[in-house]
Amino acid sequence: MFFFVAFILLFLLPSPWNLVGFVAGLVLFTGEVLFWNRRVRGQRVQAGAETLIGMPAVVTSECRPSGQVRLGGEIWDARCDAGADVGDAVVVTARDDLVLVVERSPTG
Repeated sequence: MFFFVAFILLFLLPSPWNLVGFVAGLVLFTGEVLFWNRRVRGQRVQAGAETLIGMPAVVTSECRPSGQVRLGGEIWDARCDAGADVGDAVVVTARDDLVLVVERSPTG
């Protein structure tokens, strides 16, 4: 963002101030890059089916033991060994390929 502002200031401001604005924009751009580099360094990428474990879901087709749940706007095949009725709140405890293993939620 500051990089584009620096170039805009280079062409819009009068003679000595355009260079001052350009240099200030570049300094701010460098600071922004360094800030975000330090902020995200060392964080692991969170992607894939592993991120579903621990997420709450709602049963859409009764799970006795197989059924379906809605999780984040998507319908997933699920298995609940204890059984769950339509509308029950469940929590994902594991996954078996594309089948989520769920248990009834302790809160509902």
